[in-house]
Amino acid sequence: MNRKVILIISLAYTLFMAAMFVVYFQKGNAHSWQVAAAGILCGAVPLVLAKFTKVKFNMPLMVSYIVFLFASQYLGSILGFYGLGWWDTFLHLLSGVLLGFLAVALYERMTKSEARPLVSSWLPFWFVLSFAVFGGVVWEIYEFSFDQLFNMTLQGGGNSDTMVDLISDTAGGVAAAVWAFLSAKRKAGE
Repeated sequence: MNRKVILIISLAYTLFMAAMFVVYFQKGNAHSWQVAAAGILCGAVPLVLAKFTKVKFNMPLMVSYIVFLFASQYLGSILGFYGLGWWDTFLHLLSGVLLGFLAVALYERMTKSEARPLVSSWLPFWFVLSFAVFGGVVWEIYEFSFDQLFNMTLQGGGNSDTMVDLISDTAGGVAAAVWAFLSAKRKAGE
């Protein structure tokens, strides 16, 4: 059932971005149709994975992925929410949650289900938090590197922008880590 729901959500997002591609291409808005084209590709990732692999989908991960795509690509880039000032910070919070749920999926793939109740609930908490924070750090290294190498302005506010982004990534990671902790506690009690 989860697989069908995820595929429906992914297909709906992909079709929505395809419609946005057509609308903005006809209007001659190059920025928006290019973002929509990227949205089609990103939205299709779960569909391609379902078709060509036997990946078991993780509902929180996939839902947070589609929500992040919608918020960053459509709302942020196409509708211009990045101009609000706080939108980038909000997206870093969402990316911390998304990376946290990716860490949960990785943890579940790397550990045997019968061994998980024997492990402290703090292990998934720290693994998820560390993974989310590390992902945020790697992103900020990317932004800094491209600013330095290609004279870009990805770190619009310099050190302040970087620190706010890292704090937001960490807050999102904490939210996912608490979820992982409580989920591990609940499963250990069953």
